[in-house]
Amino acid sequence: MSEKNKKHESLIQYANGPSLEEINDTVEVPTDAGFFKTLLAYSGPGALVAVGYMDPGNWVTSIAGGAQFKYKLLSVILISSLIAMLLQYMAAKLGIVTGRDLAQLTRDRTSKVGGFILWIITELAIMATDIAEIIGSAIAIKLLFGIPVLWGVIITAFDVLLLLVLMKLGFRKIEAIVATLIMVILLIFLYEVILAKPDMGQMMVGFIPEPRILQNQSMLYLSLGIVGATVMPHNLYLHSSISQARKYDREDQKSVKQAIRFSTWDSNIQLTLAFVVNTLLLLLGAALFFGTKSELGRFVDLFNALQDPKVAGAVASPVLSILFAVALLASGQNSTITGTLSGQIVMEGFVHMKMKLWVRRVVTRLISIIPVITFAIVFHGNEAKIESLLTLSQVFLSVALPFSIFPLIKFTSNKELMGEFANNKVVTYIGYFVAVILTILNIWLIYTTFVPTA
Repeated sequence: MSEKNKKHESLIQYANGPSLEEINDTVEVPTDAGFFKTLLAYSGPGALVAVGYMDPGNWVTSIAGGAQFKYKLLSVILISSLIAMLLQYMAAKLGIVTGRDLAQLTRDRTSKVGGFILWIITELAIMATDIAEIIGSAIAIKLLFGIPVLWGVIITAFDVLLLLVLMKLGFRKIEAIVATLIMVILLIFLYEVILAKPDMGQMMVGFIPEPRILQNQSMLYLSLGIVGATVMPHNLYLHSSISQARKYDREDQKSVKQAIRFSTWDSNIQLTLAFVVNTLLLLLGAALFFGTKSELGRFVDLFNALQDPKVAGAVASPVLSILFAVALLASGQNSTITGTLSGQIVMEGFVHMKMKLWVRRVVTRLISIIPVITFAIVFHGNEAKIESLLTLSQVFLSVALPFSIFPLIKFTSNKELMGEFANNKVVTYIGYFVAVILTILNIWLIYTTFVPTA
């Protein structure tokens, strides 16, 4: 056999290998245990996915929504969370049933050139997500320790090494750390909202959609920001891969059905927590800043506002500001872990590129920090300009979304691929409806980014 044929055959064998090979099929799950014990064994991947729904890029939008329109956009957060639950359920089911992740299946059905183009688009989306987390972490470091943003960015470059150590300890350790950081974020904002004493009656009314949201241009624009930023492409690739970490009998329909059931429970529970966090953020903005006409467009603004009695009133306290910065740092670190894992999944799935684990992780992080470091140097001391990268990064996420969401729905609705686990017609129609709406919203966000509305 020629060297060329050997290389081609080796590539095919690698392409047919499991996703995230180092964690695939490594977590033991019981077969005849009770509901809660089995759920505990399957719990973990949902936490990694939920991180994307409460990352630093969503914070300002949620708080600004409360500050500008009080409780009226709570319905938007609720609808966004329900959409997330549907799509993440599909992603997990795809990985469990087929034993392949979304990137692998998409690459199988495209040409070599098409696979390469899709890889570039998805990598840009992951880099965009990573940029948001780097900025959030670096600003949190400055707020907590007074370290300049530039040095904070450089420090975040080394946190990828933590993930390398954790991978040696086992995937469950990563899941546990991410879940712990989520609880830190949840408890901090719950404490701050309790102090802020929001109007619970108005809050409940806020979960009912209002036609005025579509009629008020400012309200609609902010709603588009909340919905458009909800579903991130890398989360779909990530969930389709890490759902395969559990040890279940791939050939036994009953075992596969159980894996789908408990993975869905895990995902929905964690996404419910993400929904609570986003709700708390909006409540915080509504209770403390509605009617104050405060400009809350940046993390630093929020940090300062929480300790300013003129803005936050009687509950203003340096402690609230510090807790906010701690939560921001926790969010950035969480998203860094999931973004790095997603980078590995799409690289292996789309271009079948195999490199040493530590090299892949370090290269992905270094590429992501280059634009942030550039902005930090050029706009030294101007966090507003540095944070403007968050807006630009959202454009890449918007471009990449249709390339992941439509194949996901198509694959999970394919009976030849999914067998008895294929989506029924109702789920399929709802999925495509949601996909079209999200795509339209993201196109609108891209348009308004470059052509601001009056």
